[in-house]
Amino acid sequence: MAAYLDRDGADGLEVPAQDAPPPPVELVALAQAYGVDVSLQPSARTLVAVLAALGVTAASPEEVRAALERHRAGQRARSLPPTVVVRQGRRTALDVPAEAVLSVELEDGGIWELPRGHSHWLPADLPLGRHTLRAFTPERVEHAHLIVAPEVLPKLPGRSWGFLAQLYSVLSDRSWGMGDLADLAELAQWAGSLGAGFVQINPLHAALPGAPSDPSPYRPSSRRFADPVHLRVEAVPEYGYLTGEQRAEAEELGRRAVRLREEVLGHDGLIDRDAVWALKRRVLELLHEVPLGPGRRAAYEAYRRREGVWLERYAVWNALAEVHGPDRHAWPKGLRHPDSPHVTLAAEELRDRVEFHRRLAWQVDQQLAHAQQAARTAGMPVGLVHDLAVGVHPDGADAWALQDALATGISTGAPPDAFNAHGQDWGLPPWRPDALAETGYAPFAELLRSAARHAGAIRIDHVMGLFRLWWVPDGHAPTEGAYVRYDAEAMLGVLALEAHRAGTAVIGEDLGTVEPGVREELAARGILGTSVLWFERDWRAKGEILAPERWRPGSLATLTTHDLPSTAARLSGEHVELRHRLGLLARSLGEEQAEAAAELADWHAELARLGLLGEGDPLSAQALYRFLRATPAELVGVWLPDLVGDPRPQNLPGTWDQYPNWRLPVADAAGAPVTLDELAAGPAAAAFAGILAEGPERPTPPSAAA
Repeated sequence: MAAYLDRDGADGLEVPAQDAPPPPVELVALAQAYGVDVSLQPSARTLVAVLAALGVTAASPEEVRAALERHRAGQRARSLPPTVVVRQGRRTALDVPAEAVLSVELEDGGIWELPRGHSHWLPADLPLGRHTLRAFTPERVEHAHLIVAPEVLPKLPGRSWGFLAQLYSVLSDRSWGMGDLADLAELAQWAGSLGAGFVQINPLHAALPGAPSDPSPYRPSSRRFADPVHLRVEAVPEYGYLTGEQRAEAEELGRRAVRLREEVLGHDGLIDRDAVWALKRRVLELLHEVPLGPGRRAAYEAYRRREGVWLERYAVWNALAEVHGPDRHAWPKGLRHPDSPHVTLAAEELRDRVEFHRRLAWQVDQQLAHAQQAARTAGMPVGLVHDLAVGVHPDGADAWALQDALATGISTGAPPDAFNAHGQDWGLPPWRPDALAETGYAPFAELLRSAARHAGAIRIDHVMGLFRLWWVPDGHAPTEGAYVRYDAEAMLGVLALEAHRAGTAVIGEDLGTVEPGVREELAARGILGTSVLWFERDWRAKGEILAPERWRPGSLATLTTHDLPSTAARLSGEHVELRHRLGLLARSLGEEQAEAAAELADWHAELARLGLLGEGDPLSAQALYRFLRATPAELVGVWLPDLVGDPRPQNLPGTWDQYPNWRLPVADAAGAPVTLDELAAGPAAAAFAGILAEGPERPTPPSAAA
């Protein structure tokens, strides 16, 4: 039997044949049938691996033909797709047999009978929600998940500005070595007093346990639950009921936390997440010994009922990881799937530890709710903007709990582009589009519901992933991947429904390579984009700076992000020197410095032309924020470290241990850490707020004024 792959007998890995011909036509047809985009001409080896991750065996021509026939037969046999997503207000046609009788069971239990006819239509006035569609034919009854979504997502209450912050980096005089949820509430209250409308923070997702931990908030164990390391332990009500030896131990841990905070706030100090968690975890275990009062017990039980199986699986995974380690692939075989009876037995044996992790999740949820309430009480029209990472760690809680909905043997990444000729492999397993459809997109909906619960808006990292993702099979270079398409109408419909129910706006991170039509579709659905000043140029006009009035209104406008140089570094050129010191430059230092200087000169000339810089004034962060205010962008984000001229990026892509990614406290231009209390007492925040407090400024070029 002929094969599409060469086998490397030395290690058993599949390697591409030398000078391999284009994939066979039938293999391409099979891949397309399962949503694989072949426009970038992936190899046969790649297509076989991607199809395997979708549960399709296609390693030989015979297997391909058999799989293609099974797929076609399955399509012919079904009257309804697994999930139907429609927009409320639109009459939607269904391709079903003429003799079929349709009915809709609404999520509240009501029934809609639909008229029989050769052309079946779903009426435009179906209520919003997650319903069940049934098709009755003489041979059988089929059902499909029916999602009725609003046409557009909730709108923001108006134009506003706010701070962009990495919460761990914002230490107060009370936090235990890293910023926490009480600091977030304080930050929101203070920002609200300045007139800010929102505070956008990094993902607070639960990290993979173990030391040393991965500090990146974009590679979490779970996106569904926030990490208890963010708790302010003294704010947990049970702290007030510690007695005797418990209180003495907690107070000693608090004194150690003070020393840890002082170390972080020393010059060049780094945040040690593992040290912070070791102290907090012990205090939280002491708090777990304190019985809940009747009111607290009722609130906790209500939380358990609301979270249901998602909470149970998360807590069980954490308890199992304490015993067997965080790598689920190394666990005893019977524990590797959450539905196994062995897991049920193990959870009973570990019931106290399962309860501990359930309680932690509840405590974090309560402090998140308090932080959003503090933001709204301070007058913020939006409040907190939570960040939803694009994926999860392949060994974490979500990958275990949702393994039937995630692709195995595959990592999400990005293809080669003008900025990275080698492509990217992010090490995150993607959703299986077929599994999402079979479940009515329930895992995706639940994730969105959780993210929006205590937020005025959510930011979706790599929002283009709602349309397609670059799949990189294990053992392949990032260049040897393929795009797999998702049902964008369904993904956007689920997003719209959950955002509508939460009253939450959505911001999409749409930087980088975006296929034609995506930004337009997102804008039509009411999803804001992300516009970074340095990238906003008219590439059809020799890369000229885009005039402020030409910026898109439906966006969050910023000077930087967590993955980009800080404003201070761009203005000084220090970002080039840093990359040079770490060997990250693709060209000579002189060439890179010349390009950076030319970019600054362009911006200086543009701001001077618009009257946003006085004669002889140097280019400054304040002047650049005046430019952002002059755009019609609905949101303007101020990078919090810009208040004190911090030149260091929070994350330097392309580095691992060469740079302290995700471990830097906010610091001033000299590298001295600055606390939240010092930020609030300094004059810079009021000056920035004054720049952004008014409506869009209409810059007047000096020539026009004359």
